[in-house]
Amino acid sequence: MSKLDKSTIAWKKKRFDEVAVIANGQVDPRIEPYCREIHIGPENIESHTGRIINLQKAEELGLISGKYVFDENSIIYSKIRPNLNKLCQPSFRGICSADMYPIWAKEEINKSYLYYFMQSPAFYNQAIKSSMRTGIPKINRQDLNRVKITYPVDHAIQNRIVNTISVWDNAIEKTEALIAAKEKQFEWLTQSLISKKCSDWKHYLARELFTGVSSKGHPEEELLSVTQDQGVVPRSMLSGRVMSPAGSTAGYKLVEKGNFVISLRSFQGGLEYSDYCGIVSPAYTVLSSKKKIHSGFYRHFFKSYIFIEKYLSVAVIGIRDGKQISSTDFDTIKIPYPDMDEQVKIASKLDTARQEIDLLKDILEKYRCQKRGLMQKLLTGEWQVGSSQHLSEETCQELSRENVA
Repeated sequence: MSKLDKSTIAWKKKRFDEVAVIANGQVDPRIEPYCREIHIGPENIESHTGRIINLQKAEELGLISGKYVFDENSIIYSKIRPNLNKLCQPSFRGICSADMYPIWAKEEINKSYLYYFMQSPAFYNQAIKSSMRTGIPKINRQDLNRVKITYPVDHAIQNRIVNTISVWDNAIEKTEALIAAKEKQFEWLTQSLISKKCSDWKHYLARELFTGVSSKGHPEEELLSVTQDQGVVPRSMLSGRVMSPAGSTAGYKLVEKGNFVISLRSFQGGLEYSDYCGIVSPAYTVLSSKKKIHSGFYRHFFKSYIFIEKYLSVAVIGIRDGKQISSTDFDTIKIPYPDMDEQVKIASKLDTARQEIDLLKDILEKYRCQKRGLMQKLLTGEWQVGSSQHLSEETCQELSRENVA
């Protein structure tokens, strides 16, 4: 990998409509053969990854409005909310939502090169800028056709760039598959260590194991957020915009390390563990243990299927609609209480399994960050791909450090 030598490699910058064709004309999904075709809508494409998910045929979905036809040579791009960066390369024929564009690359550009360019920050930023001109966040056909595409004239160079980026795609795909396998293994382990043993353990009412605490007057403490994927964490750890309290936080409740907080939403159990000291909104219920417990065990138990479906659903009607768990509801739940030695052993095994998953997720995020950086370098001509696609460890670290949007 080397810096671009513009004297030896010819690059062009052209309008989108000079290198690609956007589909025209729609079909009726109620008639043959289209009713039996697979349908792709924006909801079937994961943001930023290009992964196609949860597909169904048009007749299964009962579709009635006009759709576009695509084939295995198409790129499908969602014109609605381009900030979500939803596009894919299907390997089959079908129909797609009118909120999406099937796109075909012209002869002068490799389809996969165009696809990667449309995933890149260079394209993404132009699409976002165009979408802000309208009241609804979308990019229309005219604005899309005005987007500039940069590419090397030589198809061999295009292919080298595609092959290099695809190395990262393969690494990402394999890591995602490994995470999915580890998650299934974790579910099985939780079922084996907790769900199948619950009936053998002594049970106590929740109010016998936990008590609500409401210590206020600590405005100097760090603000915490109650999340369902990370537990209770400092707001500073969350990506994206987090609203700060408009007034004083003197009335906020103190959370200490080892406390549980009843979430305002209960889709994933509703009880979140805190490994931090700080303050949360007074709308939350903060719980401290009354009886000696291993918090790690209950952290896993409160996320387990058996707790949500067998214990919690009995006390909280409408939990699947995200109903808040009141402290009164929680107090009436009978909760298992294994011997302390067993709590420790179970927590240790599940912690180890979860740490393996978290480590893989960190690796996955590094791969994704490196890919974004790589696309920015290669698809703009800043870096040249030689006959070898090998990248040094130093180059990978450089890509990981760069904060590429």
